Amino acid sequence: MTTIHTADQLGAALRTARKQLGLTQPQLALAAGVGTRFIVDLESGKPTVRLEHVLRVIDALGGGVAAGWLAGCCA
Repeated sequence: MTTIHTADQLGAALRTARKQLGLTQPQLALAAGVGTRFIVDLESGKPTVRLEHVLRVIDALGGGVAAGWLAGCCA
């Protein structure tokens, strides 16, 4: 699991995952139902991207999101 603290780190992690899957930016955009420009912005660390679209991209890459601060907080 990768710990991500910044938009730049998220973009880099998603770029790495995309490349490991052998996908181009347009292919990932199509799979996630977003525009290619969104993928470009996301991978470059643009901090104002839409969360809904980010989650679609993560899902298209076969990943998920876990919030570490939630673990054990409300037992």
